[in-house]
Amino acid sequence: MPIYEYECRKCHHHFERKQRFDEEPVAICPKCQGKANRVIHSVPVIFKGSGFYVTDHRNPSDTAKGKETTPDKKKGD
Repeated sequence: MPIYEYECRKCHHHFERKQRFDEEPVAICPKCQGKANRVIHSVPVIFKGSGFYVTDHRNPSDTAKGKETTPDKKKGD
């Protein structure tokens, strides 16, 4: 079961609840009984290595060879 983080609008108290996906979100702060909202966090992305570029998996000489060896289509075919 995932753990969701909530924040109270009134007192700004942060709290967490372990809930199933199909459960309704918690709407009441346990500290002051004010309205609480679920806090959405961005997912961290970690890039390892020197980077990824379009040219990382293509060798320019391979593409040139591929163009030379492809048969030419005749007009009318």
